[in-house]
Amino acid sequence: MASCLQVDHLTKSFGDLLLFENISFGIAEGQRIGLIAKNGAGKTTLLKILTGKETPDSGEIVYRKDIQIAYLEQNPEYPAGLTVLEACFRSENETVRLIADYEQALSSGDQRKWNDLLTRMDQLKAWDYEQRIKQILSRLNIVRFDQKVEELSGGQLKRVALANVLITEPDFLILDEPTNHLDLDMTEWLEDELSRGKLTLLMVTHDRYFLDRVCSEIIEIDNRQLYAYKGNYNYFLQKRQERIDTRNLELNRFNKLFQKELEWMRRQPQARATKAQARIDSFYELEKKVQREKTQENIRLELKTSYIGNKIFEAKHVYKSFGDIKIVEDFNYVFARYEKMGIVGNNGTGKSTFIKMLIGQELADRGTFEIGETVRFGYYSQDGLAFDEKMKVIDVIQNIAEVIDWGGGRRLTASQFLQHFLFPPEKQQNYVHQLSGGEKRRLYLCSVLIKNPNFLALDEPTNDLDILTLNILEEYLAACKACVIVASHDRYFMDKVVDHVLVFKGQGDIRDFPGNYTQYREEKERIEKKGKSKKEKEMSNPSRKSSQDSLTIKKLSFNEKRELEILEKEIPLLEMEQSQLESELSSGTLSGDALLQKSRQISRIIAELDEKTVRWIELSEKSEN
Repeated sequence: MASCLQVDHLTKSFGDLLLFENISFGIAEGQRIGLIAKNGAGKTTLLKILTGKETPDSGEIVYRKDIQIAYLEQNPEYPAGLTVLEACFRSENETVRLIADYEQALSSGDQRKWNDLLTRMDQLKAWDYEQRIKQILSRLNIVRFDQKVEELSGGQLKRVALANVLITEPDFLILDEPTNHLDLDMTEWLEDELSRGKLTLLMVTHDRYFLDRVCSEIIEIDNRQLYAYKGNYNYFLQKRQERIDTRNLELNRFNKLFQKELEWMRRQPQARATKAQARIDSFYELEKKVQREKTQENIRLELKTSYIGNKIFEAKHVYKSFGDIKIVEDFNYVFARYEKMGIVGNNGTGKSTFIKMLIGQELADRGTFEIGETVRFGYYSQDGLAFDEKMKVIDVIQNIAEVIDWGGGRRLTASQFLQHFLFPPEKQQNYVHQLSGGEKRRLYLCSVLIKNPNFLALDEPTNDLDILTLNILEEYLAACKACVIVASHDRYFMDKVVDHVLVFKGQGDIRDFPGNYTQYREEKERIEKKGKSKKEKEMSNPSRKSSQDSLTIKKLSFNEKRELEILEKEIPLLEMEQSQLESELSSGTLSGDALLQKSRQISRIIAELDEKTVRWIELSEKSEN
């Protein structure tokens, strides 16, 4: 296989913080590689160095000549003033630029320009490419092409950036957390997209199913060094544990030798003989090696949860809507002791609003929640906690508790508690603004759990957390004596933690499925397959086909054909715009005036959609076979 990238002897540090040292690796054409490391170890920094956005301290990076690279940043940014369409179609590809001009003319109603572009679209055979782009935008729920990028949320901007890198169809794709802000259907669609063809891929992700199904090789940054594994995620887990066990055995040998040499050093007189100097030099080298190879302690989540009584809380005839968008409708539920509930559904179906209603941050339109007296909520918001960036890490926790009850008669100081979460003493003195995004999330997790809750409501807790943290969090949630409600797009996480799922289908339709996410998905696919088979059987019915053929007697004029083509493009856009408005109306973040404005807007869209659909049916009935 031809080489796409070769990295030799790369080193990067920020002040006294050494991220990685003298690492080397190569990526060949067609390889799909996942990059794994704990938060703060330099994953995002490495990707930025590879794409020229950061400069290494030393080392060499060589790409194959004429290779086309696309990079999805963890937190993408675009120049203010760009529209969503312009951001999606930012590319040097001539066909992509042509399609962008065509879509702009179509949305602006510029008939003359549109007619001129039709000829060029035919010449470059851009129609198939355009349909491919429309599929990408549709699957990522990107509908408002004229909206300015500065008006988008972080999640919307990430999806726009993802669409941009996919549309360019590069030779080499570099992705930093591509599944963040994607719902489950989007994530599974992206899996299929990235698994096709001979695309070369380097990716950082915390989604282990996604990693397992897309990548066939893994590289890991650990203790400033890089390790390669020729296999999927499960193979990586096995081999990584073998490597750690071997390193720990070697470390024990070093420690025994170090203690022996330390005793010898203490016994030596101040005026050491020249012949002992070699042994003294060896001692200092050994001391450096022991310090460098010291194994860091894993996160240990053994917090004692406070007592929770038999009565948790009960939802009685709860209703909630935003305009015409229903979140819940006549919802009734009795929560059991130690229940582990997952919440799944597409973006905009009301999952976050539902959790906020449970903990009292959002009021129901009708109905009640009866909460038990012993219930103590711990809420982890997908928006994160707004820390004071100028505070030190230790101060954030000390402001909540100086001493924490660890259970079993053990009490920990705030500093000791933080060390269990991979914040060593020197890291605790860092200011919050010096932390990586994942480290801030880990600190936020600390701030939730140390309050000793017995009912945890977690809204997208897996975003930006490293895989090590997720593994330990899963073990804690599965074993803790507390109620847990978790909304997450991380399928592996959901499978490990929950015992049943609430499925939000939209418009207040909520179904309770007695199993984990994978079991739900298998059942859903079985039902869809059965329905598809039934539909195919109906379509193959001769009498039905004859009836359909009878509708295609008349022929369309040239102008009617063009009108039909335009309608076939406009109707999906209107449907996507309707879906986007529904998402905004159900977000729970709009003011009263904004709600009224959006409700009027969606009414106009629905009326226009009905009108165009009727006209499309008329023209379709006149179309040729």
